[in-house]
Amino acid sequence: MLLNSTPIKDLIERGALSEQAQSLLLGLELHPRKISAGEVLWLERSDVDTFGVLREGWAYSFRHLGNGSMQILKLYLPGDIIGMRDFGFSKRLAGVAMINDGVVCPFSHHQLFELLGHSAALSASLVTIAVRQQAMLTERLVYLGRHTAQQRLAHFLYELYLRLERIGCVEDDSFFMPLSQEQLGDALGLSAVHVSRTFAMLREEGLVLRDRHQVWLPDRQALADLAEFNHTYLEEVTPSAFLEL
Repeated sequence: MLLNSTPIKDLIERGALSEQAQSLLLGLELHPRKISAGEVLWLERSDVDTFGVLREGWAYSFRHLGNGSMQILKLYLPGDIIGMRDFGFSKRLAGVAMINDGVVCPFSHHQLFELLGHSAALSASLVTIAVRQQAMLTERLVYLGRHTAQQRLAHFLYELYLRLERIGCVEDDSFFMPLSQEQLGDALGLSAVHVSRTFAMLREEGLVLRDRHQVWLPDRQALADLAEFNHTYLEEVTPSAFLEL
């Protein structure tokens, strides 16, 4: 799954990663673990001892707040690396838990050091993955802080659509989204009731249809326009300079 990650796949298709580099990447997925829905992979402020490739299922990173609420920071989809934001820290910046049943392939600091030391192109691809995860968090900060509830949900759904489309999980403008109303609220800074009302408003405008965990986007462009969506942080191609490393 990791080889299907956009930055890595782009470098492979452009001949920038050797077969040995690709083999090292595949080595990160040699020890798969089945993880149950709701299971916590690690907690905030726990020791940073492993990272992971999410092979199957969905996961999320989170922070517990002093008032008893929770903020979901990021969703992880199949093929994503979990924990890269903790690299360089001794303690976790956030907790991570599974949304549904899945498979996680843990790997160590040593394996990551081996990858980084193998080639400049491979190092660049891993840094790119980490930087793009940070760019997604920055984008979330903007729309959570300056957008209406409708725009927040519209942006969240459209971004999710684009990410799922890249890994082949969209069909006829429809995708599976195993998030509860409460989890959506924790991701968007809204109450579960407000999330429900906002879905109803988007449905009335013909932008979003939902049946339990299945979501349809009848007019994706209109949804993107409502969200004032800027595709750059998701669609930026790997710089050509990476091919010269």
